Amino acid sequence: MGILEGKRILVTGVLTDASIGFHVARVAQEQGAEVVLTAYPRPTLTERTAKRLPSGPDNPPPVLELDVTDAGQLDGLADGLRGVGFDRIDGVVHAIAFAPQNALGGNFLETPWEDVATAVHASAYSLKSLTMACLPLMKDGGSVVGLDFDASKAWPVYDWMGVAKAGLESCARYLAKYLGPQGIRVNLVAAGPLATMAAKSIPGFEGITDVWTQAAPLGWDLKDSEPTARACAALLSDWFPATTGEIVHVDGGLHAIGAPTG
Repeated sequence: MGILEGKRILVTGVLTDASIGFHVARVAQEQGAEVVLTAYPRPTLTERTAKRLPSGPDNPPPVLELDVTDAGQLDGLADGLRGVGFDRIDGVVHAIAFAPQNALGGNFLETPWEDVATAVHASAYSLKSLTMACLPLMKDGGSVVGLDFDASKAWPVYDWMGVAKAGLESCARYLAKYLGPQGIRVNLVAAGPLATMAAKSIPGFEGITDVWTQAAPLGWDLKDSEPTARACAALLSDWFPATTGEIVHVDGGLHAIGAPTG
């Protein structure tokens, strides 16, 4: 039996098998969970990717289209989950982040509010809106886990996404405060940089990755999402029953040593 045996987990952000969300879904299935995926903007791609999970091509998890910035789709999420047999959710994985190109790559001082607002809405506020959309199916409590990138520093080229991640961290703490009485834990996993499609879209991304590969005490493999996925699975499980509002760093230890940031 795995640590997620009998759990029902919703995982967002699965696009390809390089997505961190994919590896979280994979480890969750390996640990005994039933998984449902949400997809945006290409549900058909997520459906193809879902067939590569351990459940196999003949029994992939259901995929629901969900734009977390669309209030109508969020309002219909609980019914959509019931429609695919998920009348209860024990865990939610928020693996979503987006910023327009001119909010990244050194354009911090020139980025207009409209693009900043897009980044904050999609990457920070969505943790609250997704959690609230799932709340009707979490009557027995549960665990919400979001994917973070250390927002305590100003990283090269990360710009307004760094600001959005700082908002995500604060949002998680407030959700932990307000949902704790309902038995819902809210935690974040701050991973080091990983070679996902989203990361590759950041101009000058190597300016961040070079810091990790050179300075992380435990070393850092940009292509290995396993440590991050395992941390998410642990937080989704019952092994952290009194932990909420926490940020678990899975970054080879770099956050602890004061490495230069460029």
